Amino acid sequence: MIKKAVRMKLYPDMKEEYARRHQELWPEMREMLKEHGATSYSIFFDPETNFLFGYLEIEDEAKWSKTANKEINRKWWDFMADVMETNPDSSPVTVDLEQVFEL
Repeated sequence: MIKKAVRMKLYPDMKEEYARRHQELWPEMREMLKEHGATSYSIFFDPETNFLFGYLEIEDEAKWSKTANKEINRKWWDFMADVMETNPDSSPVTVDLEQVFEL
């Protein structure tokens, strides 16, 4: 198992909308994540900064990297672009976080 952590940023006052959309995650998006090796995926919110912290457990880095080019993933990025900082292709602006401790 590979552990990954990323930081993203919501636009102000978008926490509830972001959470609502994830509570209604499309079944085909959920299936694509699982098919590409995600065994666990959690997202946390910091209300002081509007930063999101995503934590994933995946099976294989090469398999996971293919999610970026899946049509359903690109559709999800477009759907989420109005609530968070994104790149020109609508992918979320992310910063990979380095693990420094584990118990």
